[in-house]
Amino acid sequence: MQRPARGRVQDVPSKARWRGGLLHLRNRILASRRFQSWAAAFPLTRPVARRRSRALFDLVAGFVYSQVLYVCVRLDVLGHVHREGPQTPAQLAAWMEMPEENALVLVKAACALGLLQPFGRGRYGLGMHGAAMMAHPGIPAMVAHHAMLYDDLRDPVALFRGEAGETRLGAYWAYAGGRSPAELAGDQVTPYTELMSVSQQLVAEEILDAFTPRGYRRLMDLGGGNATFLTAVGARVPEIQLVLYDLPAVAEQGRRRLESAGLGARARIVRGDFFRDPLPPGADLISLVRVVHDHDDADILGLLRAARQALEPGGALLLAEPMAGTPGAEPMGDAYFGVYLFAMGSGRPRTPDELEDLLRRAGFSQVRLLSTRNPLLTRVMLAEP
Repeated sequence: MQRPARGRVQDVPSKARWRGGLLHLRNRILASRRFQSWAAAFPLTRPVARRRSRALFDLVAGFVYSQVLYVCVRLDVLGHVHREGPQTPAQLAAWMEMPEENALVLVKAACALGLLQPFGRGRYGLGMHGAAMMAHPGIPAMVAHHAMLYDDLRDPVALFRGEAGETRLGAYWAYAGGRSPAELAGDQVTPYTELMSVSQQLVAEEILDAFTPRGYRRLMDLGGGNATFLTAVGARVPEIQLVLYDLPAVAEQGRRRLESAGLGARARIVRGDFFRDPLPPGADLISLVRVVHDHDDADILGLLRAARQALEPGGALLLAEPMAGTPGAEPMGDAYFGVYLFAMGSGRPRTPDELEDLLRRAGFSQVRLLSTRNPLLTRVMLAEP
């Protein structure tokens, strides 16, 4: 690769050069031990210095924090305290089947992380984070699932160098591998379908609070899994017809769910691989819920074009998933989902601008980012031809 001549800057916008220069100057100052000592001692900068120190230490210690959380979830400590009320370390030790002194170390660590907190008289109950987790069952489910990610990150250097071979996540998310997804059997898709379903109900409510599809005649949910989203739509919009499109083994689980919810008469099940098989016409609303970030750009662009062709005149595409660059939740995108999807071997997190670019290249001329109550959980885009 030919390197540009030293000092050659004509291809770099002047604004970017100035910004880069200022950032370089900032970093030189921040990297100075004298400046750090001064900032920690000076009254006006001391609070900022302490916050930065805490944030830096959290980066260093984050792996330990995640393991404390994992143990609490794996041993159902939080659920046990939620059901039974505040417990003593001796009671928790008996529940967790470990020596009391070991349990006390774990309990104190969980308290420091807000998972538990002292309730007086030597008892411990749920902390703020622990209580919030009880309201969102998808969070403990994902934490338990993280055992695979921890295993894949056992040697992260090998993973990023491409020397790790097949990952556990790649094997778990069977459609991300090299095998034909349409040939997967029920026992191969059930674990990840159930995992997605645990949190999908909360995601569905978030989406439908931002956009309720009243006025549309037929909704086709691509990659709809066991029909959690369609079931929520059917409950809110009695007149809409429902179409579930997914791999044969997954679609069968969706059919059973729709029938058990009393929606069988309004639902149609289409079995296929949306990257290889044609999409049926007739829907004036097509949804992609937590599907796009699991796949690479070329595949997604082809899928979006197919969806555009399948839409009825006046129809729209609904796209919902966590997005990179979400204000206040930046690490969630490229740090968490970026590494997770890299280990999985397929897809990447995208910003709203990147998604809009893909949608416009696929033939959608009007793209709107809708407001959601909890953008960390999901963000929603509506695209029209």
